[in-house]
Order: sequence, then structure tokens, then C-alpha cells
Amino acid sequence: MRRNRRVKIVATLGPASAAPEAIERLFIAGVDVFRINMSHSTHDGSKTLYNAVRACAARHRHSIGILADLQGPKFRIGNFATGRVNVAAKSIFKFDRDETLGTEERVHLPHSQIFDAIEPGHILVLDDGKLRMRVVDKSPVQIKAEVLTGGMLASRKGISMPDTLLPISPLTEKDKLDLAHALKLGVDWVALSFVQRAEDVHEVRKLIGTRAAIMSKIEKPSAVAQLEDVIAASDGIMVARGDLGVEMPVEKVPGIQKRITRLSRAAGKPVVIATQMLESMISSPMPTRAEVSDVATAVFDGADAIMLSAESAVGQYPVEAIQMMDKIAIQVEHDPVYEPMLYATQTEPQPTGADAIAAAASAIADTVRLGAIVCYTATGSTVLRVTRERPGIPVIGLTPIESTARRLAMVWGVHTILTGDPENLSHMVRKACRIAFEEGMVKAREGILITAGIPLGSPGATNMIRIAFVDESGAPIAEEV
Repeated sequence: MRRNRRVKIVATLGPASAAPEAIERLFIAGVDVFRINMSHSTHDGSKTLYNAVRACAARHRHSIGILADLQGPKFRIGNFATGRVNVAAKSIFKFDRDETLGTEERVHLPHSQIFDAIEPGHILVLDDGKLRMRVVDKSPVQIKAEVLTGGMLASRKGISMPDTLLPISPLTEKDKLDLAHALKLGVDWVALSFVQRAEDVHEVRKLIGTRAAIMSKIEKPSAVAQLEDVIAASDGIMVARGDLGVEMPVEKVPGIQKRITRLSRAAGKPVVIATQMLESMISSPMPTRAEVSDVATAVFDGADAIMLSAESAVGQYPVEAIQMMDKIAIQVEHDPVYEPMLYATQTEPQPTGADAIAAAASAIADTVRLGAIVCYTATGSTVLRVTRERPGIPVIGLTPIESTARRLAMVWGVHTILTGDPENLSHMVRKACRIAFEEGMVKAREGILITAGIPLGSPGATNMIRIAFVDESGAPIAEEV
């Protein structure tokens, strides 16, 4: 099944979409990658979802990606004697190691790492940003904070520290068990929550190896401060705007989103825009105008994928939400200002021969007015290099490796087909012409550009370009360097 858009759609599975027939409807409506949220999924439940997605892919003979999203470290306060208290603005509120029930003046904080790392002047954010405090004093057993924004505070609410770099592993014990389970299933992407620095990604890479691609979720100010290093360490990036908007002033999030998108594109790493994209469609069959504009902005910026969370997981209109996102994306990509905006953030190719060849492929295809670019790839590297240039014509990724095809489901503009390795260069050209013709991406007498990494040097090298034109049967008419 070929999509009529270049941006990809990620949908979260949940109670509203867990049945095999629901997954089928979501795929037909436009989903390219399904997300399993390990915060809310049991191991048995995630296995059932995984098998249903793979069965759907087999029925449609289409590569569908699966993203397992790890919960990450969660910090919560203790319990109050009355269940909830009113914390007055401008008062002093204390967090301590005392496990007795809390009052309007204090509460237990069961996380020793926070006491170790917090400093006076740091901000504390509670209950998803509803309350804010500033630390005025600390000791090994108590933190005193001035209440900047007061309100009702209930037991076990979340607490975050946007200014504090915590000395913790990116994986909790739950995450390690969930990761082992997800890798055993064979997921294509693993989303790493609450990344603070590039070292967090390197640590998880040692556990994953090459079994799945790592998508770092940017939701901490420390990750924003080290953004280029985090992008370099990751296989993909997710702009997790919900938690990012809690940890940082919400007015900064749009600018940060654009910066993350631009830097990820420059690095050739897939970037996903997530959280509250069509939030009102949880309970309404139509989105707000502001939500439509939000989705459109991500598409105009050249994001690889746009994601639905609660809309498809627990919403009343999961299929309609996918259909709406699909329609918005198609409309934007046909808008006259789409390509000028897309190329306004074009960056120079990285200083390697492979990247130079991939950039040249896009330029040649545009100059000669070819119908498609066909990339042979084993690791996905060639496709990533070519799509980094955001070519204005279809990109077909041909790979003999199923895991590569599934990972590329997350990547902008690529239509991936699982196929065997060509026997030689001539066979490579004939196969590329036939597939491009049969997929309807080129017509008779139109040309294609073929690029591949052939084994002349290091693995993943992009080092070959050919141009061929097809006849009425899809066979090559001519071939040239």
C-alpha cells in the first residue's frame, strides 16, 4: 500500500485500538508506525499488540514499524493525611525523608537522588505544572521551597526538577524488564524517556546493540542544552511536547520544536513531533482549528513523522483522528508554499563522500526531471542520506532485510519494499526500473535515479549512481552514470 504523502503517521495503541480489526482500520486509514506505551501495557498485552500488528503487515504485504516507548524514571511525592492539601502561594513548603503522612506544610519525598542533586534556586514543578516552587534551602534530609504558584496538591502527584541534572540511570528496573521483553518480541524502535545527556543514550545502546533503533525523547532542559550531542548519539528524536512544556516555559516550546526539527534534519535523523496534536478528537469527531494548524506546522517544517497519543489509544474517534491527520498532511504537501518552506531550512551535506553522492542524487534527479529515486540499502543508511535532502520526487527504498524495511517506516518520503539482493549491476538497474514502474511511481519514458552502497569500502557506503529510463513494460531503455 502506497501512501499519498511523505510525512509518516505514528499512532499509539490502547483500549480503543487494541483489537486486531481496530489495528487493521487504523493502518488502512494511514498509520505507518504503531506505538506501544510500556507505561500502560503489560508484557502479555504488548505481545498481543505486537502480534496483531505483524499479522496486519503480513496480510497487506507492507512494512509497518513498531515503537516501544519506555516509561523512564518517574518521581512522585508521598501521601497526605487528608489525601490532598491546599498549598498557599508565598508560603514555605518542605520535602523531607520522614515517611509520616504529609500536611499543608510538608510531605515525604522518597527519592534520595533529588536530595543529592538539588540546589537553592532550582525550580520544582508538581502535578504537571499546576504548582511551582523555588528551593531556598536544602540539607541531606530536607528541602525548603518557596511556593510560587499554589493550589491543591494530592498524594502521589508527580514532581520534576527542570534545573537539576539528576545522577540517575535512564532506565529503571521496570524499564530494563520492559526493554528486554520488547527486544525479545522484535520491536523496530525503542523510545527512551527523560533523556538528560548523550551518555544516557550510549548506556542504553550497550544493552540494545543493533537489535532496535533508539529514539530519544526530548523533554528535559538538560537534553535541550546538549541537543546536538543527544541527536548524534541517537537514531531518531521525538519532540515530547507534553513533558517539555512542564519542564520549560510553554512559550519556549514552539521555538525549541523548530530547532530540534532543523538539527535532526541536518543530521539525517528521523524526527517525530508528538503530544496533543489532535487532543480534542479524544472526545470530538472534529479537531480545533488551532490543532489543524499545529499538525500543519510540523509538516511544513519537514518533520519525518507526526504522532497521536491518547487520540488513538483511548479516544472515541481513533480512525477519524488518523484520517484527519492524513488529510491535513496531504493538503499541506500540495500547498504552493510547502516546498519553499521545506527548503528554507536546507543544510549543506556532511563532509563525506557518501553524503556528497546522496546530495548529488537529489540535485541530479531534480535537474533531469526524473520520476523517482530508487535506493538499494541494507542498513537504511543510503535512504537516510537521500531523504535528508528532502527530494521533490518519490523515494523507493529496496532492501532484503525486513528489520531495515520496518525501521524505515518512520522516515520521511520513503516507500520501502522488501526484495532480494540484485545479482549484479545490470540486474540492479532492471529490478529498480520494474519496481518503480509497477508501483506507479514512474510512467513509460520517464527516468529514475538509482543509488546504492556497493561493497567497495566501509559498510553502509553510498557510492553508486545510475540513471535509467523505462519503456512501456517497465524495462530499462538506457542506462548511464
